[in-house]
Amino acid sequence: MLNKINISPARQKLIINIILCIAILTVYWQVTQYGFVNLDDDDYVRKNRHIRLGIEGIRWAFFSVYAQFWHPLTWLSLMVDYKLYGPNAGGYHLTNIILHILSTLLLFRLLNRMTGAIWKSAFIAALFALHPLRVESVAWISERKDVLSAFFWMLTLSLYVYYTENPNIKRYVLTLVSYALALMSKPMVVTLPVIMILLDYWPLSRCRIGSESQKGNLFLWQLKEKTPFFVLSAIFSTITIYNQFKPSGDAFPLSSRIANSFVSFITYPIKILWPHDLTISYPFRFEIPAWQFLGAALLTVLISAAVIVTAKRFQYLFVGWMWYVITIMPVIGIIQNGDYGMADRYTYLPSIGISIMLIWGLPPLMKSKNFLFLAGITVLTIMAVLSWNQCGYWKNSVNLFNHALSVTKNNFLAHNDLGLALYEKGKFEEAIRHYNEAVLIAPRYAYAYHNRGVAYAKLGRYQKAFDDFNRAIRLKPNYAMAYNNRAYAHFLQGNKELGCHDAQKACSMKICTTLKMYQSKGYCQ
Repeated sequence: MLNKINISPARQKLIINIILCIAILTVYWQVTQYGFVNLDDDDYVRKNRHIRLGIEGIRWAFFSVYAQFWHPLTWLSLMVDYKLYGPNAGGYHLTNIILHILSTLLLFRLLNRMTGAIWKSAFIAALFALHPLRVESVAWISERKDVLSAFFWMLTLSLYVYYTENPNIKRYVLTLVSYALALMSKPMVVTLPVIMILLDYWPLSRCRIGSESQKGNLFLWQLKEKTPFFVLSAIFSTITIYNQFKPSGDAFPLSSRIANSFVSFITYPIKILWPHDLTISYPFRFEIPAWQFLGAALLTVLISAAVIVTAKRFQYLFVGWMWYVITIMPVIGIIQNGDYGMADRYTYLPSIGISIMLIWGLPPLMKSKNFLFLAGITVLTIMAVLSWNQCGYWKNSVNLFNHALSVTKNNFLAHNDLGLALYEKGKFEEAIRHYNEAVLIAPRYAYAYHNRGVAYAKLGRYQKAFDDFNRAIRLKPNYAMAYNNRAYAHFLQGNKELGCHDAQKACSMKICTTLKMYQSKGYCQ
């Protein structure tokens, strides 16, 4: 190791930082040559006129909810990219990579400052940087909110440690401001105040009775110090739930969501330890075998009980596991958000907890430190190769969703999204074949019927198009785009009355493209 050749700790840390930067750039540079994908990138960049509006766009970012989120800092970062790169996707990818690098360096600095352990901190930072589960967050432009919020997450914790070393109002306010910026990037970081309390327990040891930091009653002291952070968390949680909670007929049954949550809760650590069959699209499973649900629930309880019982002796195991549990909870799926069962991007911050358990838990079990070091380097090399390979699937939308279909079963989401990608390339018949597969797997999936209707209309098969638009609207009565496109099809057929009716209905739900088009022609007055 570097310690044995008399390299100073400062020089060791510099070398580690350089290696981390080079490794991330080596793995991820390829994505700067890739374009946008057809999932969310249209909403976030390609067809989002707001990021091109200058001062008016800044006002929009702070005072509007868009794509079900209020995350103004994410929009501002995309506005800056648009000013720098215009429609060139490579620039947006580069910004994601830079943010990932900065988060990695901050994570290394944070762990090293708290523990003094250079190499353990370095391995955790490298595992965070190079694990293939990170690819989705870094390679997907629409996940700017992930890498941006993670940067401010790491910065907030770094500032918090800085505050704990010499508590004063200036350092406290800096920490609070940084946390507010993290929340304005992605509300998933609402759990950060609880992570602060965990770090107070280990490795900061601020919760120890009689410690210099602890004054009076431990609970009251923590409550007083963390209250402003919890208030911010409560505000942003309320905003997010309000914006995303859309009661409708396509909501999943609560029993299915609970079963999926327990299985996902155990599946994520398995994928962290053995990253296999990773993809952008994991469809929600309505029917999970009882043995899987009960096994996942039992394993969750046993692991949690074990780390709690041994918390005094193995503090790092307790903190690592609770870091994972707490940070994954907002996206575990009990509160429905989308049609998927789980997502690689959700492990971006939670995986750090599992890494803490591994990196601090394994060395006491190993006699040879040199073997452990070489094994760690081998694992990181394998992870880097897997990540480089995973990045290749993001070259374009067709590659991305073909891969999803190759590693999953009954993936109606991937069939639908692949259909959209093929439609965009003018391959309408191929697109329809994938929409057929989507509705065969999920007969109540309204979006596939709508998209197939659009493809049929493009081919002039209007009766089939109307059948699909009607089915989509029956399944999802508030489906504005289905009304809008059915209106357009009616106009193409010469039926002005029905066309105006549907166009006005769509416009009442804030999609007015067809109505405005035909109003300009003297219709729908």
